[in-house]
Amino acid sequence: MIRKREDIERIEMQTLADYAVKSAKSRGRKYPEKEANDRTCFQRDKDRIIYCKAFLRLRGKTQVVLAGHGDHFRTRLDHTQYVATVSRSVAQSLGLNQDLAEAIALAHDLGHTCFGHEGESALNEMMKKYGGRFEHNEQSLWVVEKMEKKNEKYDGLNLTYEVLDGIDKHRTGFDNPQSKNSLMPSLEAQVVNIADEIAYNFHDIDDGLRAEVFTEKDLMKLNIWKSAKNAIKQGDSKLSHNIRSKTMELMIDDLIKTTNKNLAAKKIHSVSDVYKYPKQLAEFSPSMRKEINELKVFLMKNFYRSPDVKSYNKKGREIITVLFKKFYDKPELMPEELKNRLKKEKKEMLVKDYIAGMTDGYAISVYNKYNK
Repeated sequence: MIRKREDIERIEMQTLADYAVKSAKSRGRKYPEKEANDRTCFQRDKDRIIYCKAFLRLRGKTQVVLAGHGDHFRTRLDHTQYVATVSRSVAQSLGLNQDLAEAIALAHDLGHTCFGHEGESALNEMMKKYGGRFEHNEQSLWVVEKMEKKNEKYDGLNLTYEVLDGIDKHRTGFDNPQSKNSLMPSLEAQVVNIADEIAYNFHDIDDGLRAEVFTEKDLMKLNIWKSAKNAIKQGDSKLSHNIRSKTMELMIDDLIKTTNKNLAAKKIHSVSDVYKYPKQLAEFSPSMRKEINELKVFLMKNFYRSPDVKSYNKKGREIITVLFKKFYDKPELMPEELKNRLKKEKKEMLVKDYIAGMTDGYAISVYNKYNK
């Protein structure tokens, strides 16, 4: 049996929760398009995102440990795929639109710089000198609305309003974008917010152990690690991989149960109820939040601020600062597509866009080219 778009939309209407966003009820796109025969609007958005240039460049961008430094350290692309997987799993359990959640997750880091969060901080410092700022979620929205191009008649990927809103309102401890409106995002987008946190907590434990900046003995001081160890069979608890997996499982399970409890307690019965409720409904329980905050403090001290990571971050900051000054003084060195925007846009915006899109390796090679 071949399922057409109308069949998928009908199944969504019959099976998804009342507070889930339905594809057939999407607000649509800025530029009207004919609907596809075989895919819903959110499925099409997902495809547009994974085929765009900014998505492909994520494989060369650092998460915490230098992209390309080792075969098994996570890149920004790996992180994005983790977030998408967790988002889809949680969305399925809560009866939400999995395709919408996945599309938002796949796009949430498209605007991230090279050299991780230190790169973002460096670029923000440079933009402040010209009265601007840099925040990677705002840049992600800018990428899909302006920099990528699907059609010669307009800029951007022409994504649905629901996906754009989810990117616009992505929030974690590392993110603080200035949103276009004050309404809460969809529950699907809220799930992505927490899935992002789950993903980086999990893989940063793994990368930290692999990089040998802390040990399993150090992790045994953490309540979440103890909970995970106690939750699995005695023999399996000797394998750190099983404990790490159980840690992630506990976080996901707590998110699902707490969110479901919130929806019932706050009497959320529609998408409109979600948008109008003043706080995030998708969240951890207080006890889990306490354990995760303890983990985050540990990772900040023992991983993000470890000598090796700090050394790389310092070099990344230097590279971005030097490149920004170089291209601001000599914009003719930038690619033609950016130089063509000089007549309409501020020079610092173009330099920001160019550097934000660079992979770690490309930024290093350009830096070396001009600093021989």
